[in-house]
Amino acid sequence: MPAMPTSATPAVSRPVAVPVPADLVVVGAELVATVDADRREIRGGWIAVTNGLVSALGGPDEPPPPAVRTLRADGCLITPGLVNTHHHMYQNLTRAFAPALNGTLFTWLSTLYPLWSRLDEEAVHVSAYVGLTELALGGCTTTTDHLYVHPRGGGDLVSAEIAAATALGMRFHPSRGSMSLSVKDGGLPPDSVVQDDDEILAESARLVARHHDPSPGAMVRIALAPCSPFSVSPELMRATAELAESLDVRLHTHLAEDPEEDEYCLARFGRRPIDQFAEVGWGGDRAWVAHCIRPNPAEVARLGAWGTGVAHCPSSNMILGGGLAPVAELRAAGVPVGLGCDGSASADSASLWLEARTAMLLGRLRHGAAAMSARDALEIATRGGAGCLGRAGKIGELSVGAVGDLVAWPLDGVGFAGALSDPVEAWLRCGPVAARHTVVAGRAVVLDGHPVHPDLSAMLARHRELAAGMQAAFDDAGIADAGTAPGAGRAAGTTGARAAGAR
Repeated sequence: MPAMPTSATPAVSRPVAVPVPADLVVVGAELVATVDADRREIRGGWIAVTNGLVSALGGPDEPPPPAVRTLRADGCLITPGLVNTHHHMYQNLTRAFAPALNGTLFTWLSTLYPLWSRLDEEAVHVSAYVGLTELALGGCTTTTDHLYVHPRGGGDLVSAEIAAATALGMRFHPSRGSMSLSVKDGGLPPDSVVQDDDEILAESARLVARHHDPSPGAMVRIALAPCSPFSVSPELMRATAELAESLDVRLHTHLAEDPEEDEYCLARFGRRPIDQFAEVGWGGDRAWVAHCIRPNPAEVARLGAWGTGVAHCPSSNMILGGGLAPVAELRAAGVPVGLGCDGSASADSASLWLEARTAMLLGRLRHGAAAMSARDALEIATRGGAGCLGRAGKIGELSVGAVGDLVAWPLDGVGFAGALSDPVEAWLRCGPVAARHTVVAGRAVVLDGHPVHPDLSAMLARHRELAAGMQAAFDDAGIADAGTAPGAGRAAGTTGARAAGAR
């Protein structure tokens, strides 16, 4: 008997999977230096960014995914975005100010503090806008700012600079700085720029509640940053450390940056600066410190054991004659070492490319030609900075899941003619170099060498007016209209050691 026909199962129509496009793909690079855990370098590489994070990387044999936007980086070295771990952007209002040049650190601070006492929200917003743009042109995608001058009646200065970073699309770690010792207390700054402990702590907590984002891809995080262990009271240092722990935010200060600082701390506290740092509860991996020029070998070992980070500021250290930080020794001890531009009125420039090159040259000067390569300097400027800011694995490298912050550096033109064999070494040995493209969270903030935000010309014009007004306060006798005369702190018993921690 023939088989009975069976009812046919109706065919099921299955939709064809369509790959979701990336938000951005960067293609055409000469080399992608990922600075990831394996330090991969990809010739002819590409990078895809989706939802602000790196979603894929590959080489010429792997086609990139479809993307909403494609950015060409022909002939460029691509690196992670550089990380600036110490800065004072408001100081660009007094950049290269002649009355403060070529003196001691004490003279420099005594001259400028009264001018900075004129800061208000507009001055901070405009100076931050200009400073952040300058950093972006130099390949920086994440920056800190140590804003410790808070004049009475000046307004909410930290929120004003956060607004500038948000407008530009920069990743920002402002630190709420503070000073509580004025001239009347034997300190250096005028009374008008210091605050009492309760006000400082309350304002710090308010800013964290308003702005701090603990998420992995955060665009804004707040740190707490008394100016130095001796420009505020030990009680405030301890209370700030306790507040930072309770709020789970980071700590920052100046430390071990001047020979007279050692003398001051021994005279006042009976211990060296790093011992005093530990005494007030700061020794640990929540903190990173600026400069750290003066640690002895035992102190280097302590910093490494704690995991305390160091912001290396080579240009500022040399301009002010402070000395050379023991970078190789710190790194060997396990200290996270990042780069810092430092203040725009002390270093007078804000190029992390320049700081990386200077760090490389100083490392070779101290320890020989093999001591510091361009790759070492790039690592300090990226992974090292991420370690200082508590964001290792999330910023400062190009790997799947890390933030989509990258820089395309041009390696063509007269300055690179003949530099064919090693794009990373060429990047730092040749030059000078400015970014062709700077990308933050998958969005260009510098494109084809120009800032993308349209307001720069107007901001520069207003910045010039504000800077001129601030500098005009200085009269022919070298005395500012607001605050104290240079040297008034010394008359009150202040030594240069106190000044050293109050940049």
